[in-house]
Amino acid sequence: MVKKTDWGGIVEYLDRVAAKGKEMVWCVAGAGNGGIAMAGHLGILGFPVQMYNRTDEHLNAIRWYKGIDIEGSVQGFGPVLLASSHIEEAMNGADVIMIVTPSTAHYGLATIMAPFLKDGQIVVLNPGRTGGALEFRAVLERQHCGAKVVIVEAQTFIYASRMISRHRAHIYRVKNGVPVSALPSFLTPVVLKVLDVAFPQFIAGSNVLATSLENIGAVFHPALTLMNAAWIESTGGDFEYYLQGISPSVAKVLQAIDDERLALARALGIRTVSAREWLYLTYDASGADLCSAIRATTSYAGIKAPRTIDHRYVWEDVPMSLVPMASMAQMYKVDTPTIDLTIDLANLMHGCDYRANGRTVRTLGIEGLSVEDLHRLVTEG
Repeated sequence: MVKKTDWGGIVEYLDRVAAKGKEMVWCVAGAGNGGIAMAGHLGILGFPVQMYNRTDEHLNAIRWYKGIDIEGSVQGFGPVLLASSHIEEAMNGADVIMIVTPSTAHYGLATIMAPFLKDGQIVVLNPGRTGGALEFRAVLERQHCGAKVVIVEAQTFIYASRMISRHRAHIYRVKNGVPVSALPSFLTPVVLKVLDVAFPQFIAGSNVLATSLENIGAVFHPALTLMNAAWIESTGGDFEYYLQGISPSVAKVLQAIDDERLALARALGIRTVSAREWLYLTYDASGADLCSAIRATTSYAGIKAPRTIDHRYVWEDVPMSLVPMASMAQMYKVDTPTIDLTIDLANLMHGCDYRANGRTVRTLGIEGLSVEDLHRLVTEG
């Protein structure tokens, strides 16, 4: 990792990038629900947009229409200059690379991006889930990437959105504020100067441990999906996921997962918000308990449940969110019985071992680190 004293030129470079304004070039990696929403919105805002997607045919409609139609809380047509399945082409000349894929793809993307990254490029994981920036850093080191790349982790995805077709998306809501942090965290202020040119909703997170442990998807997605398995499988997900899938009993399980997440954060010296506080800060939704707060979140209205439990809410959020939390908790001696139970249920229902293929302290490159050493890593590099 590049030492703190070596970043001076990058800070000055990023100041010049921020000064480019609408001429700043953005690369969006991923053409799914989130990727086309973000690329379309950036195009509407007037920025040059380049897109990458591993499956080339998923880009055909964007190339044909030369952009993306957005409806909902954001409306308009966002031009896309380039849509490519070649990562080097899509990254070329980009000031900011927004990775908007399931976090299961982060490892592979870091591997294929490593040879082509340039000094001063900002790579944002939208979101990182748990340990995304640490994993990305570890992969770049193993690939001997010498570029001074600024890895940034978002706490959550900035939109509540859904893809309508391969060139159309509906944005239900742009969230009020999404914490982001750079790795190392002393670069966060200068990174925000760049990102805020397009997204003033991004705010400073204290470090990537905080953004990782503020992973509210880990609380809301896996257990909620698994406990609604019968309803999902009998209706094909034809019910409102949050507003009907939540009941007082289900909410108690989600609350227990949230309590364990908060206990891990305390053990690491991280101040983070509860799931109920997050709903208020993000969606202006409040309630006496987690169940009532979720039901009061109007932005969740109309969001259907997954059509199957073979969904990223399980196959992504368990290995990329809950497994690393459990692994870190074990290393730092924090009990996580409800998180462990949820992982076990996911393994049973999916017939796999998410602990074996998920993120762990070893794959994050933090195995054996004391809490003090871990803080030094995320703060200073």
